[in-house]
Amino acid sequence: MVPLSTLTSYKMIENAPLISHFNLFRSAEIDGNSAPGYSSGDAIKALQEVAAKSLPEGYGYEFSGLSREEILSGSKTVYIFMLSIGFVFLFLAALYESWSVPFSVLLAVPLGAFGAILFLTFNPGLDDNIYAQIGLITLIGLAAKNAILIVEFAKERVDRGMELEKATLEAVRLRLRPIIMTSMAFILGVLPLVFASGAGAQARQTIGWTVFGGMLAATSLAIFIVPVLFFLITKFAYGKEKLAELEKNYKPDPEHDPQT
Repeated sequence: MVPLSTLTSYKMIENAPLISHFNLFRSAEIDGNSAPGYSSGDAIKALQEVAAKSLPEGYGYEFSGLSREEILSGSKTVYIFMLSIGFVFLFLAALYESWSVPFSVLLAVPLGAFGAILFLTFNPGLDDNIYAQIGLITLIGLAAKNAILIVEFAKERVDRGMELEKATLEAVRLRLRPIIMTSMAFILGVLPLVFASGAGAQARQTIGWTVFGGMLAATSLAIFIVPVLFFLITKFAYGKEKLAELEKNYKPDPEHDPQT
């Protein structure tokens, strides 16, 4: 038996049982949540400002998990909204065979976004996160749907020669009930998301309140604003001469104009 001390020397030391690494560098992990009333974007910005002031030379920081994905995808949000509105515009331009009339539909979209942002602002438990952005993209189609119901009927009558003002009022009168019925059905349908509870309730409530507030604003305001937009845009796009020519050749259609 050879004593170990004749071969080597040793001493007992204490060290961390686990050394974390991130991108091959030694790291210390810090977890946290944003304070009530602040979004995850606000928390990320605050951490970046503190790190820039407090970290000593030679130290750096990186985000991981959902925070990293949020930073990487943050710049893409604007492009996603622009593409969504662009596709809707192209579809409407093909439907109406016009480059100007679709604007009377698209200008109703900010009404829905206004209602969604308003509800999120006055609800302290919610913030503008990825779920709210999904709800906003959904509102592009939902808000445009109500406007299409009015514009479609009004444009058909204008193209057949009915006076622009009369055609607009007639379309509003005929499509008011379908707009209210379909919008109320959708608004009541998202109430389970608004009052969700349990695991994942925060995500469902965010989508629910976003769509609920947006549809409420789009429905209550669009029925007044969309007809005015259609009247002004059509009057400018068609011009007095074309409108006068269409009205001159107007022939009432009993199938589409029951009052005649």
